[in-house]
Amino acid sequence: MKLQWRLLLCAVSMALAVMAGTVRAQEIPLVTGEHWMKSSDEMKKAYLVGIANIVHVQLAYEGTTPASDAQSILPRMVKGLKGQTLDSVRDGLTKWYAAHPDRMQRPVIETLWFEMVVPGLKG
Repeated sequence: MKLQWRLLLCAVSMALAVMAGTVRAQEIPLVTGEHWMKSSDEMKKAYLVGIANIVHVQLAYEGTTPASDAQSILPRMVKGLKGQTLDSVRDGLTKWYAAHPDRMQRPVIETLWFEMVVPGLKG
């Protein structure tokens, strides 16, 4: 139970940091492959839960008038990750970074998009 609260707190903290309008984007540290590979499975999952929560909050905010693909990346992200689980995304990212040790400075969110979401849109 204590671990679940820590994961929730971590996810909420990440979500708040990303959504804080007064913080400039350059001040938000990007999680890179280096951070990813040094993190525990629980921390990796907490990062992904944070992203999932941001998606859910935005979709709930949009309600019955969702943004178009031209207005938001969320519809494409949802479609591209269809059928994936937190564990499969975590494992996919870990395998990608393990296979590309020269790309450890690449942000995880970029790797998620180009290596998982975009290919998922084609299938």
